[in-house]
Amino acid sequence: MPPTLRAVYADITTLNVDAIVNAANESLLPGGGVCGAIHRAAGPELAQECRMLGGCRTGDAKLTRGYRLPARYVIHTVGPIWQGGGQGEAALLASCYRRCLELAAANHITSLAFPSISTGVYGYPIEEAAKIAVTTVRESLANVPMLHDIIFCCFSPHDLAVYRRTLAGE
Repeated sequence: MPPTLRAVYADITTLNVDAIVNAANESLLPGGGVCGAIHRAAGPELAQECRMLGGCRTGDAKLTRGYRLPARYVIHTVGPIWQGGGQGEAALLASCYRRCLELAAANHITSLAFPSISTGVYGYPIEEAAKIAVTTVRESLANVPMLHDIIFCCFSPHDLAVYRRTLAGE
C-alpha cells in the first residue's frame, strides 16, 4: 500500500509520528523558527546531542533522539538560503528531502513530518519549495517502503493551501 502524503496546519512539535524534520542551521544548535521551537519542546538534551554531531552541511541530514517530543527522532536537515534560484538552491533543497528519507529508511521510521524547509528566514519562495518537496518525496518513495504516513506540516494557512494544491497536482 502506498504511503499517505498529506498537508496539515499544526505545530510540528505536537505531532505523534516516529520522526519530525528540523529545518536546522549548519551548527545544528537552537535557532529561530521551527528549529527554535523543536529545541524548546525537546529540552536541553537535544542541543547536547547536536553539539556532538559536528554540524551538518547544506543539503545533508543527521538524526537524533526526540527527547521530550512525542516523536522518537528528529531528523535535522539544512536547507539552502534563497539567493534568487541560480545558485543550486533547488538541487540542495531536493537533497534535504532525499537525505531525510534515506535516514528514515535506515532507522525503520514509518511516519514522518516535514516542515516547509528553507521557506522561513532562508527566504525560499513557498510555491517553488512545495513543488520541490512534493516531487522529491514522491520520486523517493520506492526507496522507503516502510513509510506509511508522510506529513507536510504547515505553520500558516497560506502555506497549507499551497501544499494542498501541490499535492493535488494543481
